[in-house]
Amino acid sequence: MKHYILVLFVFITAFSFSCSKASLDVVRVEGGQVEGVVEEGIRVFRGIPFAAPPVGDLRWKAPQPVLPWDGILQADKFAAACPQMGFPVPNAPKLETSEDCLYLNVWTPAQKAGEKLPVMVWIYGGGFAMGATSSPIYSGEQLAKMGVIVVSVAYRVGPLGFLAHPELSAESANHVSGNYGLLDQIAGLRWVQNNIAAFGGDPAKVTIFGESAGAISVSILCASPLCKGLFSGAISESGGSFGPVREERGSDGIQPLAAAERTGMGFAERMGAQSIAELRKVSPDEWQQDPGAQMGGFWPNVDGYVIADDQYKLYEQGRFNDINVVIGTNSDEGSMFSRPAASVEEYQQGVRERFGLFADRILEAYPAGTIEETYYSASDIFRETAFAWPSYAWAQLQSAKGKSNVYVYYFDQPQPASPFMQAKPRGSAHASEMAYVFRHLSPAQSNPGDAGLSEIMAKYWTNFAKTGNPNGENLPSWETYSQNNPFVLLLRDTPQKIDLPNRDKLLLMEEYFKYLREKH
Repeated sequence: MKHYILVLFVFITAFSFSCSKASLDVVRVEGGQVEGVVEEGIRVFRGIPFAAPPVGDLRWKAPQPVLPWDGILQADKFAAACPQMGFPVPNAPKLETSEDCLYLNVWTPAQKAGEKLPVMVWIYGGGFAMGATSSPIYSGEQLAKMGVIVVSVAYRVGPLGFLAHPELSAESANHVSGNYGLLDQIAGLRWVQNNIAAFGGDPAKVTIFGESAGAISVSILCASPLCKGLFSGAISESGGSFGPVREERGSDGIQPLAAAERTGMGFAERMGAQSIAELRKVSPDEWQQDPGAQMGGFWPNVDGYVIADDQYKLYEQGRFNDINVVIGTNSDEGSMFSRPAASVEEYQQGVRERFGLFADRILEAYPAGTIEETYYSASDIFRETAFAWPSYAWAQLQSAKGKSNVYVYYFDQPQPASPFMQAKPRGSAHASEMAYVFRHLSPAQSNPGDAGLSEIMAKYWTNFAKTGNPNGENLPSWETYSQNNPFVLLLRDTPQKIDLPNRDKLLLMEEYFKYLREKH
């Protein structure tokens, strides 16, 4: 009898261990079972569908529930990226694309379900015109080794993600159109709420983070009424959506739905489509060279549903998801996007056309006496208007109107020259911080201090995901930001507290954007 009990105990123990082990070898999620791979001690699941393929009649519709599958889905490779314009890098490999693109990826260090690890959900950038979760720099295994689960979510970009049109609004139960890419992100976050526990994650401890358009998305989600309860923290790397609502978005704002619909009608006409039914038959390959499909051609719009109103006003009114946030920018953000003017006079004329009544003050703050200086001044104007001022506005508003903590950084680690830049680099270009955050430094990022800074930043980011506070043992202190304490953390070889950089220029831009908001 004792022998029988012993054998039974061994069998039950082995069975329990087997089930525990199998709990993350094969995971049941919405739609069916998925099996990942183990890489460097981290379980990785690539290409998990979180919505139905947005094809055919589902093109330009909100993401629909995932379609179930039979058997075990081998989640061992990235899904195709959403159709998009080509990335403008010489000799870059061709990106595999497909309209069937709503998939996500999971890196988990958990050994079993129920460990309740914090979760970091990554949203890629690319000007809402391009981007893919398969980019090697976004690989989450190094962050996962630090005790968090990393999820990266694909979303539709370009016309597929952000085309607004009266016919599409009429089809919608909410009478809106154009913010499909944002709705994809929200669907991915709902998937995380419903499924991440099976991977060892805690749905109550989700931090969203993104860069550039991904950071703009993060700021939009932080104010969207559709996102209440979907995440508890947010990290914005170079981005925010705080410009005024304008009929012509230009470089300084966001369109209302009606204006975005008119933009969409113009696009349909250029494609030779007389109806949405006809436009749904047009291949994305046919529109990739259209000006509307290029960087900045399609953008989120204020539809009263996903984006309730002018976000600056929403924050003034306290209408946002009041959670802990990390917000930051890089020192040389604009250099990637600017080009030298043909002459100093051309630069000055461009400033006058854009800034009107503010032109003299802008030219004083951003002077140019040579062709090279036109490049640097134009770069800094771009830095302020596209990245630094929206981040400043967000930090100011939330620290004044919210109860949660705001942490602000300024990334200024010297970087190698980039093929995008037209002159000698002066600091940290746009997107250069990501390699440090994900701990995937390039061979060119090998200056003394680079590896140490990468480790420090990854600790700040993962500490924030774990506790809502980036500080931790052996890390330089990172104070909270407030209007009375407008200090930021300088991220360089040795991080340190500094005064708000470029304060005078940010205050000038605050006046300029206030003028635009009141004018419109």
